[in-house]
Amino acid sequence: MTGKNPSAGAIDLIRREVAETIAVKSRWSDELCSNLATLASRAAASLREGGKIVIFGNGGSAADAQHIAAELTGRYLRERAPLKALALHTDTSALTAIGNDYGYEHVFERQVQAWVHKGDVAIGISTSGNSKNVLLALRKAKEQGAFTAALTGEGGGKCAEACDVLLAVPSKATPRIQESHITIGHIFCALLEQSLA
Repeated sequence: MTGKNPSAGAIDLIRREVAETIAVKSRWSDELCSNLATLASRAAASLREGGKIVIFGNGGSAADAQHIAAELTGRYLRERAPLKALALHTDTSALTAIGNDYGYEHVFERQVQAWVHKGDVAIGISTSGNSKNVLLALRKAKEQGAFTAALTGEGGGKCAEACDVLLAVPSKATPRIQESHITIGHIFCALLEQSLA
């Protein structure tokens, strides 16, 4: 394989990025970890009773929602039966129809109203904690009797008051928050598999 050696500047940037993500994850509080364990426990109980997990977010958070749902309906690490999980942004016809007819802030709320029932688990992902469509969907899910969780950045934003458990990553930097969110998602899957497999 031929090519130029990477510059010292590129290597330094890579090292800084890696150090930053490690630093953020090392600052996860006991409360965050406890809330993650609580979320997994409630989700396992819901699934045992025939409930489902519904996940939603925008942009990179939508990708995380889809990733987590796929790990649950497919397989994370253990061979097991598929688990009921759904990422709400994946139905593009619903997304665009609701966005067009009601406004983008209602794209998840309307689907939550249709799909989420008492005993289900609803997980909203928003790095700022202030995404209006995530906030409205969490409120609707709670109103319908679901157990609600929000994955956010530092402080939790407006989503903090709309959920039963808050998983607020101790950072204000979007990339670092997102990196922690997918780690949280993977640990959530591992805890569910440990409980249910």
